[in-house]
Amino acid sequence: MKNRGKLLEQLTGVDSSKLNYYVELKKRNQDVLKQNSRLEILQQLTRDINIDMSIGDIIERAFRKLPEALPCDFLALAKLTEGKLKLIAMAPRDFSDLGYIPKQSILWNAFRDKGATSYNPMLDPLCLAQGTKKHTEPLRSLVAAPLFERSSVTGLLLLGSTIDSAYARAELNFVQHLADQLAISMQNARLYKQVSRAKKEWEATFRAVTDPIFLIDTDYNVLLHNGQLPPGMSDAFNQAISNKCFAKLRGGTEPCQNCPIQEIKETGKPVFQQWHTPEGEFLELSYYPVFNEEKQLAAVTIIMKDVTKKLKMEAQLVQSAKMVALGVMAAGVAHELNSPMTVIIGTAQMLARDLQGEEDSERGEALSDIINCGLRCKRIIQNLLTFSRQDQAPFSPVDLNAEAERVLDMIQYQINRSQIAIFEHFDRDLPKINANGPQIQQVLTNFLINARDALTEVDGKEKVIEVSTSLRADGSRRWAVLSVTDNGIGIAPENVSKIFTPFYTSKEASKGTGLGLSVSLGIAESHHGDIEVESTLGQGSCFSLVLPVDESNDK
Repeated sequence: MKNRGKLLEQLTGVDSSKLNYYVELKKRNQDVLKQNSRLEILQQLTRDINIDMSIGDIIERAFRKLPEALPCDFLALAKLTEGKLKLIAMAPRDFSDLGYIPKQSILWNAFRDKGATSYNPMLDPLCLAQGTKKHTEPLRSLVAAPLFERSSVTGLLLLGSTIDSAYARAELNFVQHLADQLAISMQNARLYKQVSRAKKEWEATFRAVTDPIFLIDTDYNVLLHNGQLPPGMSDAFNQAISNKCFAKLRGGTEPCQNCPIQEIKETGKPVFQQWHTPEGEFLELSYYPVFNEEKQLAAVTIIMKDVTKKLKMEAQLVQSAKMVALGVMAAGVAHELNSPMTVIIGTAQMLARDLQGEEDSERGEALSDIINCGLRCKRIIQNLLTFSRQDQAPFSPVDLNAEAERVLDMIQYQINRSQIAIFEHFDRDLPKINANGPQIQQVLTNFLINARDALTEVDGKEKVIEVSTSLRADGSRRWAVLSVTDNGIGIAPENVSKIFTPFYTSKEASKGTGLGLSVSLGIAESHHGDIEVESTLGQGSCFSLVLPVDESNDK
């Protein structure tokens, strides 16, 4: 009877307000717990998403977590591209083969509403409700939440369930929060990729620079370098225990005297230096200050440039210019000497003719010596003049033996003065060739000078240079060969391929420009010929100028 009375009180309204209060309180507690659970899932999902994840991976990760918070049998992301709404990721991945969302789909209304909205997929021509063979259960509830970038809608987050009316206002709010978080994650991922790509491009450019570059902080620590170290510096740089620049670059234990970094600290302006390394390299160093946002010195960039070859080339060019000036002066001197030599020879010949009837043999022999020496001097002067006009001379039939003799007349004294014997072996039956005589003389002169220099370092044996001409037959073609052979120091096998490179020389800067053989090869090729080299280190070398014989000039 007491229970029946209690029930009647409740049915008649007595204590009914208390019951409703507790029921409502219980429901609110359940809603709060559900909302807290969703927030925890949303927070955990945000933590799990990495900036280096793809959009597909982000959707997959979200799809695995969402069923804990609300009904979720389908999750997709559509991106607005050039006015079209394209499905770029979905889970399950094989749920639909739809590529673009049609313009007539009701999902486009989400762009106008700018908030999460639920739809009945059965009424949408998009046909996401149909499913596939693997997913036969159709979707009966669908939510579309816009993705914002600043204030513009750039896509949609789609979430579906096979349950009717699965999404109330609370679920819609949650989905919109999820869409906002995903939009932020995708923006971060895109920005991360842009920064990462820019960083890789900058690093690739930094390392592609062939000149060494270093970034040094204000405490002399090497922060960064591009790995392009001069050969003489790389070992010391890698073996240095300290990371200080003075240890890495110069092998020191304390900052260098007059350190440019210290000067930059005081002035804030770039500094330029030239450094002659112990290995013989000449380096130009440029120090540039790097300032932070507060306009304070944060680091110093050092750019090294190896100018060793440049300085050597400049020295060689200066030497070449001197040789050109000397050639011009020699031509002028030859012109000036030509007239007095003519007078000397003519006067001596007249005196010799007057003495023909007399018996004074001593005076006759003296005049004969004067005439012969004068003629020899005149011939040398004429060869110098011809040599100085070499660019003006056209191709014509040339006697290779005669050209060799002209060169020997000019240069034999210099070679003999070095205690070097010259032997001639000329093929007197050698046919004439079509060539530029002065240029042939230039090639032979270069061969002889190189042979003389190769013999200067030889001791303990007779120094010999042999000049020879010969005829070579190669099938139906014939070649005239002018060779200079010496028993000097020879050439190392690894250097034979370099000797025709412009400015390459094994001589000191004051003795050679490195241009002689390269110019000689150019002359040979302009004559449709070649230069052959045979050399044995320590035994000697043979340089041969090989030129084609013009049959029409064969006499």
